[in-house]
Amino acid sequence: MTALDFPLWLRATHFFDFLFLSLLVRSGIEIFSAHPKFYWNDDCTPGSEWLTFSKKRESADQLHTADDEEISFSSWIALPGRKHLDLGRHWHFLSVTGWVVTGLVYVVCLLVASEWRRLLPTSWHIVPDAWHVLLSYLSFHFVTTPGAYNPLQQLTYASVVFLLAPLSIATGIAMSPAVSARFPWYSRIFHGRQGARSIHFLSLCGFVVFFVGHLTMVVLHGLPTEFALIVLGQTQHPDLMRALVVGFGGIAGIVLIHVLATMTSFSHPRGVQRSIQAMIDPLRTSLFGHQISSQHYLTADISPYFWINGRPPKEENYLAMARNKFADYSLEIGGLVNKPLHLTLAELRSMPKQTQITEHCCIQGWSGIAEWGGVSLRHIIALCQPLSSTRYAVFYGFDDKSTSEPHPKGAGFYYGTVRMELAMDPQTILAYEMNGQPLPIPHGAPLRLRLETQLGFKMVKYIRAIEFVEDFTVIGKGYGGWPEDSIYRSQEAGI
Repeated sequence: MTALDFPLWLRATHFFDFLFLSLLVRSGIEIFSAHPKFYWNDDCTPGSEWLTFSKKRESADQLHTADDEEISFSSWIALPGRKHLDLGRHWHFLSVTGWVVTGLVYVVCLLVASEWRRLLPTSWHIVPDAWHVLLSYLSFHFVTTPGAYNPLQQLTYASVVFLLAPLSIATGIAMSPAVSARFPWYSRIFHGRQGARSIHFLSLCGFVVFFVGHLTMVVLHGLPTEFALIVLGQTQHPDLMRALVVGFGGIAGIVLIHVLATMTSFSHPRGVQRSIQAMIDPLRTSLFGHQISSQHYLTADISPYFWINGRPPKEENYLAMARNKFADYSLEIGGLVNKPLHLTLAELRSMPKQTQITEHCCIQGWSGIAEWGGVSLRHIIALCQPLSSTRYAVFYGFDDKSTSEPHPKGAGFYYGTVRMELAMDPQTILAYEMNGQPLPIPHGAPLRLRLETQLGFKMVKYIRAIEFVEDFTVIGKGYGGWPEDSIYRSQEAGI
């Protein structure tokens, strides 16, 4: 064995893997706290979950929404904690990018440097050998193989690197509405989006169990000696004091990064949103922003229960239209168009009708399948003839979030912007029906957007107007929608 048996690249990737994986676990906990229920069916019918962390129950005298299911985790556990789903998503996607890059560097170096011989099992004999090692540990007899991994370590590390990590990535991709809309067969590999979400959560638990077990073995085998291997790569005549200083210094650095990430999220949330989006949104757009939906579910697939998210408008002008069954409703279409339009609900219904049975993917984690009926946005675009300079369609809703929500997170009327490429998707429609019936008020009556490759918050409900624009930064606070302006969401919602 050489004095530096574990090469620098291996030790460096070990450090960055620990950093990014710890950030992923904390931000992942923040994400699942938004809908802390796990299912094996995409209907997400209450009572069908196999695991729940929520003890909340529906109230008979008030509307119960998916928002009411959200729970709050301490910042000691979640990143950043305290019901900040959107900031948690920013940290999660930044961390997963760093983690995947670290993993690719590790695997390439592993193959080039022939280190894979020490990690990958080459015989099935490793299974009974690993069992014997486990029995030795349980009887408090430690098994050491200087310069190599013992069979249990080898089997465990290989499983984490080549099974658990790829499974986590694959199930994460399966939860993307853009991917599941374009390739419905892919999510079915994992028994649907909720199956993928459940497996993804179990993978997170697997990483936590591995980390606890790995740390325990490091301590039991002798912390100074193990640190000498992990941080210095020394197997012969290790400098134990230097190893401890460097090892604990690295851990302190990771802890400091976590503390700064948490504190910055609360003190400068807009800065976190802008900085992380600048780094990862180009990647999200290139990978998940240009898919075309090809969903064709069957009538038998329609969910018996469809969660409600957000509450209906309370403004008197909307309530008056609702009492009149929206007979006096008029959709205003303007902006950079050759032909501004004012369309009644009856006129919209007289246009060519498009129906589609598709899956709705909420940013909180739940899903549901429904049949939507309405007019293709392509048809509306052909009628109003946007100018060549048009890049976005802006959808304005009737709902004032400062009055419709019991605990509003931001003031102002709901709105959202959509790139023209997404607006022209064949399955992008203005829906006025749901499951063959007039669109229910809780689900967005009289008119809502269906944008099947995006998360649900992009599908503006209670639409009162559409404006075609070249630049959305002059609208609202300039981030592309009410959720982006008020609760720091990303304008890209394909994953």
